[in-house]
Amino acid sequence: MKRIGIEQNLSDIRSALQQKGYELIEMKKQEDAASCDCCVISGQDRNVMGIMDAETKASVIDAHGKTADEVCQEVEARFS
Repeated sequence: MKRIGIEQNLSDIRSALQQKGYELIEMKKQEDAASCDCCVISGQDRNVMGIMDAETKASVIDAHGKTADEVCQEVEARFS
């Protein structure tokens, strides 16, 4: 099962990803991204958590201005 890191304020996207069966990790600090296969950030506070500078193999998806379905499609595209 793929692990998706997600910011707290993305509840609609969280629900959509849970319905698709992904394991979700709430990202509260930079280290939380290290164990994820993909990270979804709100984009509102760009790089506040240091995610953009983190050395991680995970893809980072900026959810700003996107619907939950669009974000889910991007997540699925990263794993196909």
